[in-house]
Amino acid sequence: MTKTQKATLAVLGTAAGVLILVLGLTGWTVYTHWLDQPLGAALPTSPYEPIPLPATWTPTASAALKPRSTPIVAPTAAPRCGGPRVMTLLLIGSDTRSTGYTWGLSDVMRVARIDFVTPRLTVLDFPRDLWVEIPYISDNLNGQDHEKLNQAYLYGNPGDGFKYWDDPSAGPGLLARTLDLNFGVKVDHYLAVNMQSFVRMVDSVGGIDVTLPRRIGGSHDPELQEGAHHLDGTEALAVARDRTEGVFSRGDEQNLVLCALQKKLKEPSVVVHIPDLIRSFQGSVQTDLSPAAMGQLACLATQLPRQFITFYSFPEDLFTGTRIYDPVFEKPVFVWDVDFNVLRQYVTMFQGGMWPVAAARPSSIPTASFCQ
Repeated sequence: MTKTQKATLAVLGTAAGVLILVLGLTGWTVYTHWLDQPLGAALPTSPYEPIPLPATWTPTASAALKPRSTPIVAPTAAPRCGGPRVMTLLLIGSDTRSTGYTWGLSDVMRVARIDFVTPRLTVLDFPRDLWVEIPYISDNLNGQDHEKLNQAYLYGNPGDGFKYWDDPSAGPGLLARTLDLNFGVKVDHYLAVNMQSFVRMVDSVGGIDVTLPRRIGGSHDPELQEGAHHLDGTEALAVARDRTEGVFSRGDEQNLVLCALQKKLKEPSVVVHIPDLIRSFQGSVQTDLSPAAMGQLACLATQLPRQFITFYSFPEDLFTGTRIYDPVFEKPVFVWDVDFNVLRQYVTMFQGGMWPVAAARPSSIPTASFCQ
C-alpha cells in the first residue's frame, strides 16, 4: 500500500469516526429529549382556586380526627431513583372497552402519594357516586353544575360531543379540578388506563399471583374461586371490577391486584424489561408523565418494602346511600350522602403524609390495608 493510499484511508477513517460520533451524540440527544417529554398534555399550571363549600347535605356528627405522624426521615436524604421528594399522582381506571380515551367514565379514582425519600406509597380511594360540583359544565347542561364524580372525566374528554372545557388535559384535567374544588386534592400528574391497556399491562409481565378471599362475582371460572391463583390480564380485570360485595369491598380486591403487580415488577426477569414495557405503552395510556418519570416510578416500585405500601379508604360509616334527582338523566340516581368537610380533613392529612387513627365516633375508624 502506497503512502498516498495510507493517507487517504487515514482521512476516511477519521471522517467516519467523526460521523459516527456526531450521529451517536445526535441520537443520544433525541433519545434523552424523548425521555423528558410528557406523553400527554400537562395539568394547568395555575391552580384552581376552590371556593369555600358547605356540606352537600345536612351533615351527621362530624369526626374529630387525630393525625398519625409519618416516619421521620433525615431532611438531607436524597430521593431514590432520581425522582422528586414527593409526587402526587391521580390514578384513573376508565370503563371504556375501546382502545382510546375519547369517552368513558372514571370507574376507579385514586390519589397516590409517592415518597421517593422514605420510600413509601400511600393511596387514597374516592367513591365514584359522590354528588359533586364540576366546574365548566353548567353552560353545556342548562345551568346544572353538579353530577357524580365519575362524570367529570367523561365531560372533559372529547368523545360523543362532550369536552365541556377547553384545556388539553381533557378528562383527567377536569377530574383533577373537580377533586380540588370539592375536597382540596392537589395532584402533580395523572395516569388513566382503559380496560384493554390494563389487560395488556398484566399480560406483559406474565400475569400475577393472588390469593382471593372469596369467589369473584359468582363466577364459575376456576381461576376466580377462593384460594391462590395465577391470573392473566382478563382474569385480573374481572377481580378489579367486581362489585358484588359493594364498592368498599371492591377496593380491597383492587388492592390485591395492585400489590401483586408491584411484587411482579420486583422479579429479576421482569426488571430487565421495564424500559421496553414503558415504551410499549406509549399511546396506550392517558398521562402527562414523561418516559423518564415513568422509569423513576418503575425503579421505585422495585425498591419499595411491601409494608410501606398502604391503601387508605374513608370510613364506611360516614357514607349513607340515598337518591337525588338528576336533570341530565331525568330521574333519581344513587349517590352517597356524606359530610364533605370531614372528607376534606382526611385529604389534608393524607397529602401531608399523615393519616388519622381515631375519630369522635368509635365506629368511624379510618381503614387501611397493606401489601402482604
